[in-house]
Amino acid sequence: MAVTKLRLVFFVSLAVLIPSLQANIGEFDEFWQKREVEAKKASLEAYQPNPEMVTEQFNSKVNDALEGTNSSRRHLGKYRGPCMATNPIDRCWRCRKNWAANRKRLAKCVLGFGRKTTGGLRGKFYVVTDSSDDNVMDPKPGTLRHAVIQKEPLWIIFERSMIIKLSQELLMTSDKTIDARGANVHIAYGAGISIFLVNNVIIHGLHIHDIVASGGGMIRDSVEHIGVRTKSDGDGVSIFGSSNIWLDHLSMSNCADGLIDAIQGSTAITISNGHFTRHNDVMLFGASDTYAGDSIMQITVAFNHFGRGLVQRMPRCRWGFFHVVNNDYTHWLMYAIGGSHNPTIISQGNRFIAPPNRAAKEVTKRDYNAPESEWKRWTWRSEGDLMMNGAFFVESGNPSKKRKFNRMDMIKAKPGTFVTRLTRFSGSLNCKPGKRC
Repeated sequence: MAVTKLRLVFFVSLAVLIPSLQANIGEFDEFWQKREVEAKKASLEAYQPNPEMVTEQFNSKVNDALEGTNSSRRHLGKYRGPCMATNPIDRCWRCRKNWAANRKRLAKCVLGFGRKTTGGLRGKFYVVTDSSDDNVMDPKPGTLRHAVIQKEPLWIIFERSMIIKLSQELLMTSDKTIDARGANVHIAYGAGISIFLVNNVIIHGLHIHDIVASGGGMIRDSVEHIGVRTKSDGDGVSIFGSSNIWLDHLSMSNCADGLIDAIQGSTAITISNGHFTRHNDVMLFGASDTYAGDSIMQITVAFNHFGRGLVQRMPRCRWGFFHVVNNDYTHWLMYAIGGSHNPTIISQGNRFIAPPNRAAKEVTKRDYNAPESEWKRWTWRSEGDLMMNGAFFVESGNPSKKRKFNRMDMIKAKPGTFVTRLTRFSGSLNCKPGKRC
């Protein structure tokens, strides 16, 4: 699938159509040239030169949230009791009765590398009233496509439950929040969401499934620009050259390509509280071993449940720094975490339940044309992970260079035994205004 990511990706003005195999689409379009420069600047500003400081801050928050809880408690079946927020992101907002009247509090709750993401915090509310997507060149007011292309910051909510079948990729602009709380909103049976050369986006509470590759064509990508988009791969959410992104409480399955892809220098991303099922290539972070721009990629993957019907790439990483923390891996067929070209992967407090297949017990996979003499230098650490049914994690890197963390900051505060509690309410939530979510 990595080769697929090097597909022809370009936008052009209405007056000219010049194909390019380069990622630098702006070479032929003044609008996208400006957008690319802005996106690269934002990504460099979002890059954290000391990424382990962010992991310390994250683990300190988890420790505070879990102090005094019973980590051995089992939660089976559908929960019908009072509101229970079991991780620090959810505790920030979920059990407040007035969450619907104070929706923007959500922007204060993100942790990890995407912690500076505010989305549409400084903007007005935009209510989606129309589920149609009939005109991608001149989107109808009240539709989701019309909302996401506006120039100003917006906090986008939904009038009612709906299924939105996107006829082409949904191309977002910067400073937007898509907040599906209080409605049952599905992006399904059409194209997916593209976060393309933008900054500061929150997507919360959507069901995204059965996404197909779209044919491409003329698409309005902002209020002042229309361009030609080539055929899409069929990702659920595609993040390209973008920064400060938070994906939270998404339920995702069965997309034509990846569920979530982040490529082309995207950074400052948190993916949290997701529920992922029925898919082969789940997450791809970095599309090419040759694109050094992905060395600034920094992503937190936290409190997610990787569930039934998954095969591989949870995630599959290149180049950057990846904090994979307190996720529940209950199903995989090939492997859970893979990578190539010297990514740093810190796996902490996850639960890995290996499949029955003896050949698939290893959590990790590194044989993407890299001999052991090369990958043994990559920093891949497992700290406090719970290994079950024969699962094992092959560590690498120089042990003498392992940084020693304070007990309150790191492993002991959140071992893998906490995971069933931390991830219990993963996926889209059934929130109702006036009631605790």
